[in-house]
Amino acid sequence: MRALKIIFWILYRVWFYILMAIPIIVMFPFLLVSILSEKWYPYFFVMARIWAKFILFGMGFRTKVEFDQQPQPGQSYMFVANHTSMTDIMLMLSVIRNPFVFVGKKELSKIPLFGFFYKRTCILVDRSSSKSRMAVFERAQKRLHQGLSICIFPEGGVPDESVVLDEFKDGAFRLAIDHEIPIVPMTFFDNKRLFSYTFFSGSPGLMRVKVHRFFETKNQSPEYKKTLKNDVRELLLQDLLNDQK
Repeated sequence: MRALKIIFWILYRVWFYILMAIPIIVMFPFLLVSILSEKWYPYFFVMARIWAKFILFGMGFRTKVEFDQQPQPGQSYMFVANHTSMTDIMLMLSVIRNPFVFVGKKELSKIPLFGFFYKRTCILVDRSSSKSRMAVFERAQKRLHQGLSICIFPEGGVPDESVVLDEFKDGAFRLAIDHEIPIVPMTFFDNKRLFSYTFFSGSPGLMRVKVHRFFETKNQSPEYKKTLKNDVRELLLQDLLNDQK
């Protein structure tokens, strides 16, 4: 039985990367045109959502989303969620309709084909470099001025699987306060269980998402950053702990 599971897990992981490649190859000319100008990013975003939904469907993942508050078209937001899996990217794209730009680690740009578009459309950060972190703020500010939203996984990476929710970094909350855009907290309940970074694991199933009420940042001082960060983290942590009961 163990041998059959291992064979399934290997094939399941290989299938994931095949699914990542298929829509990119099919849409390649359109994707290429859409990244020639930053003002065309919303068109790229539509294709990115198709790509994400194609992968989730092909992997046998169904989604169930509960909204406490709905993002409004034409508004900019800071989307934040817990980070447990590569499928977090696809799930975020699938759930949110407002065009947003990911702030993500530069290592993902090394993935063949996917990395080509990732490094040209996302805001990459080298967390070991203070210069890189400052450049993130400059690029994010530019995108927000263009009317886009930003998505950051505030744990700063995928924590060890034994960690329910890691400590949050300041970046998302500082940007939200500086630009007076609402924080949209989101809880991803099942991604770690269904498709973690452990190679020999994973299965089709239901991915549940909770989109919480927004945290407003208008007229808040920079000192509010710590309170905001702690309140958002506590909200997501209680979700995850209650789900384990």
